[in-house]
Formats: sequence, C-alpha cells, structure tokens
Amino acid sequence: MSADPKSSFKSVPKKYHPRGFELLHEDLDIIVGNKAAGLLTVAALWEKEKTVHNLLNQYVRKGNPKSHKCVYVVHRLDQATTGVLVFAKSEKAQLFLKDNWRANKKTYLAIVHGKLKEKSGTVSSYLSEDEDYVIHSSQTDESGKLSHTEYQVLKETAKFSLVQINLLTGRKNQIRVHMAELGHPLVGDSKYGPKQAPYPNLALHSVKLELTHPFRGERMQFAALPPGHFKNLVDFNYQLCLNPGVN
Repeated sequence: MSADPKSSFKSVPKKYHPRGFELLHEDLDIIVGNKAAGLLTVAALWEKEKTVHNLLNQYVRKGNPKSHKCVYVVHRLDQATTGVLVFAKSEKAQLFLKDNWRANKKTYLAIVHGKLKEKSGTVSSYLSEDEDYVIHSSQTDESGKLSHTEYQVLKETAKFSLVQINLLTGRKNQIRVHMAELGHPLVGDSKYGPKQAPYPNLALHSVKLELTHPFRGERMQFAALPPGHFKNLVDFNYQLCLNPGVN
C-alpha cells in the first residue's frame, strides 16, 4: 500500500522539516523523507554535523538540549544520491527493519551514458572495497559480497538512457559500479565514470521504497520525485514511476 498521510504521527509544517530532508511520513516508530544531494546520511571523518542523522536527532529533540530522544540508522544513501530514506525511532524498530531489509523493495532511477544493448537484465558480481574506498567488481573473486542489480531502460535520448533499477542486494556504490561495468556509467559519477565529468550532479535517485511497518505489520510504500536535473537530462513523465503498480 502507499503511505497515507492521515496515518502519520502528526502533520508537520514544511518550514519545520529538517533542511535537505523533506518529510514524507512520520509515526511513532519511523521517519521517512526525501534526501537532497550533498547531504550525508551519517557522520564521516570530514563531516560530523551536516548529516540527515544529526538533523533528525535535532528535529525529534525539538530544541531541548536535555532530551535523549534520537533516531536510529536503518540504511544509507550516498552523499550525492537523492531520494527516499527511512530512520527508526527506537532500537526495536531499527532491529526489525534491518532484519527484514531483504524483503523490502528498493527502486531507483538512474541516468546513464549511452544506450544499453540489452534493455533489461540483471547484473551479478562480487563487490569488494579497497583501501582507498573504491568498490571493485569481479565475476570470480568470492572474497567479495555477491550482489545483484536488476534494471530496465525506460527512455533513451541521443546521449543518455533513463534506467529503472530494482536493488536486489544493498552494497556500497552497487548501482554505480554495476552500471559502469556494463559500459554505461551514471551521469555525474566521476568516481566510476569519466574523471572529468561535465555534469555536476549524480543522476541517481531512490524513487520508491516498500517496507513492512515494524509494529503494525502492514506493507507501506513511499515515493519521491527526482530532483530537477533529471528532467533537464531526460524529459520524461516521472510521475509514472511513483505509481504503486509500476515495479
């Protein structure tokens, strides 16, 4: 089912939403929002404050420095990736969501360079990270983690392809690495694509997330339109991707 705004914990005026994280749903157990580009999910060595995790901790404490309220990390999006992200409001909810994460449906939109020969398919390989935090893909090295990415081309232009992706496993940089492995790196990805990328924004967006609510047990679906730079690259009716019937 789609998330019903009426079932939210309360309606929060947009001006109180954490900057860079538009709230899509909140109840007693979870917070779901649409992450903007440039915002880390959690703290890194180079940035401790400008993270969704920190902003939501401040949000649930409502300015009370003595409050011990906090949110709990369930999954992550890369700093340059936009879209749907969920946090738990208790350790019990976090544990449930993490334990059942494989049963969730995670749908992304990506714009890649060129036209794919196969318009749909599944990329499978072992992914491992080196000491420079670069992810490598191998068909034979079983020391990595076996990863699967399902894709379908939605539209092509002279230069780009809009691709819908179902993330069957959730490894770091998985979509970026697998698309580059196909010879079609993501637009704006200077890490796994052209080093002198002329496009400043990474074209990767978590468009839809379907999960089981940790306490009500119902299936819920959350969706968010991609940022404007998607339409600037590939003109498409992105509302179609929010339809619960579109996988």
